[in-house]
Amino acid sequence: MKPRSKDQLNTRQKAALLMLSLDVETATKVMRKLSQEEIEALTLEIANVKGVSSSTIEQVSDEFHQLIVAQEYVVQGGLDYAQHLLERSLGYAKAVDILEKVKVLSHVTGFDTLKKADPRQLASFLQKEHPQTIALILSNLSSEQTAMVLTEFSAELRNDVAFRMATLGKVSPALITEMEQVLEDVAESEISQSMSSLGGTKSLAAILNKCTTAEAKMILESIEQKNANLSLEIKRLMFLFEDLMFVDDKGIQRILREVDKKDLAMSLKIADEKLKEKIFANMSERARDLLQEELQYMGPVRLKEVETAQTRIVEIVKQLEDAGEIVVAGRGGKEEVFV
Repeated sequence: MKPRSKDQLNTRQKAALLMLSLDVETATKVMRKLSQEEIEALTLEIANVKGVSSSTIEQVSDEFHQLIVAQEYVVQGGLDYAQHLLERSLGYAKAVDILEKVKVLSHVTGFDTLKKADPRQLASFLQKEHPQTIALILSNLSSEQTAMVLTEFSAELRNDVAFRMATLGKVSPALITEMEQVLEDVAESEISQSMSSLGGTKSLAAILNKCTTAEAKMILESIEQKNANLSLEIKRLMFLFEDLMFVDDKGIQRILREVDKKDLAMSLKIADEKLKEKIFANMSERARDLLQEELQYMGPVRLKEVETAQTRIVEIVKQLEDAGEIVVAGRGGKEEVFV
């Protein structure tokens, strides 16, 4: 990146300069919010930064600050209120320029209502809309609510929406407008949310972790047929019950201390024999005998109950992994290779 004025920089170059202006801890937190593709692109831009003046970096930081302030004004009183305040401090031309950029980030109505909606009602409302619009809306909801909504869709619609969520990136103003029209009839209050980057593999992985094993597998298989690499990336980011095979013995023992014994027995009802053996090998002799006896005399159970028990165990595993108490090796790329 050669020395130039702020106006000659593209969005990625501005992002690179902004990252350089942050302290390491803050920059790291920002990076964690980005997709792998975004991180790679941003890293490349940072590596190319050469000879940029401190004044240019300050201008980029100021522009970012102005966007944040403008968004807060819009939240408080709408666009007219924001423009009035910005004109007083920045002048008419600058205020208009900042607000145009804020509009690209969009301010969407109706999410407070949707977040309170029953999953079945919400699914019934959404399934009438285009899958791309559904994907955009669900990307604004919690992973738990989205998982419940997806289970209400037909397999075909669920798979289509999941794929679109995984590939959802920058959102155009036209699409934002379409979504606002869809939500207009059900929105009770207005909220503001940045729409510059939604969805993605990490978002979908979190959602699939809340679905049952069967539903998650079905969605992943559908995505794999369309894009094998995308499916692999989602699998790397999520955790399936079968992935307990990738947890070391110490980790298994830690998990067993947290797992409800009834859930453990139920989850192993349809588990692979190798996985059962791994679990048994990390239990005391008495605990193993009790578990084997319970499995032996367990009568027919609903598949949904087994999958629900597996989902609860998966949630515990993810919590322990996020806390750094266990390591799940062998599912990812080079960063997960241990030597």
